[in-house]
Amino acid sequence: MLHQFIKGRVYVFIDAENVFYSQRTLGWKVSYQKLMGYLKKECGGEIKCFIYSGRDEHNTKQLKFLDMLEINGYIVRTKVIKKIKNHKGSYHWKNNLDIELAFEMDDTKDKYDTAVLISGDSDFATPIDRIKKAGKRIIVISTRGHISKELLERAKFLDLRKIKPEIRQK
Repeated sequence: MLHQFIKGRVYVFIDAENVFYSQRTLGWKVSYQKLMGYLKKECGGEIKCFIYSGRDEHNTKQLKFLDMLEINGYIVRTKVIKKIKNHKGSYHWKNNLDIELAFEMDDTKDKYDTAVLISGDSDFATPIDRIKKAGKRIIVISTRGHISKELLERAKFLDLRKIKPEIRQK
């Protein structure tokens, strides 16, 4: 399904936090091993696949997940999650690598012909504009309810639901 929109060299950029929240809406989990296999099959061989995720040094389950990603061929980009105290005295975790993903998409645009963005965040509208201005193709993979209208207006959209049999974790 994806292959019909691909041209030339492919770089994939994955916003792990966005995928995490999409999975809640979908009611099923993405197998990152299967996702890599699907991407390689659909993109015709050599691809570079970057994934951006916060990292909690005390969460062994998450650290194992990040190791699994590297073992499966992902180029993992992380930064330590911040613990932020709110006005009520409780804490929440801040985990956002959108700017890093956007810069890498733009900085590497001479190395690919097609960019695949797995996120629905409107923060990526400007980087998509820059990439398209450079003559690159852009495909966004996300799911309804998690994709902004700005991205729908700018890029070819593929809903995760359409590739569920290929990437679903059993």
